[in-house]
Amino acid sequence: MWHVVFGGGWQGHKGHCAMYTADGRRFEVPLEYLGTTVFGELLRMSQEEFGFTCDGRITLPFDAVVMDYVMCLLRRNASEEVERAFLSSVVMPCQYPSCTVPNVALHQQLAVCSS
Repeated sequence: MWHVVFGGGWQGHKGHCAMYTADGRRFEVPLEYLGTTVFGELLRMSQEEFGFTCDGRITLPFDAVVMDYVMCLLRRNASEEVERAFLSSVVMPCQYPSCTVPNVALHQQLAVCSS
């Protein structure tokens, strides 16, 4: 079921929260995911990177590939150890100014979720 937002836009499915990745892809995240350690950290990162915008749009500081992986982890009820490993790879500082997520660690983790 879709709900209309004031002004005529689409809010999304009931029980979900819309979030956007840095490359503009929209994800509808089940509200129960928002209480997880992973999403708590991702929302903190979003606030640090983009602040609070007046348009109400939550933008996460990585691309859709990373978000697909996050959603996969949560759908599969990944262990806390796997979640911590993911978060440490995302928040790990990078030597390059344009780098948000270390590619090597991410590609290793994507292989885990795609099997």
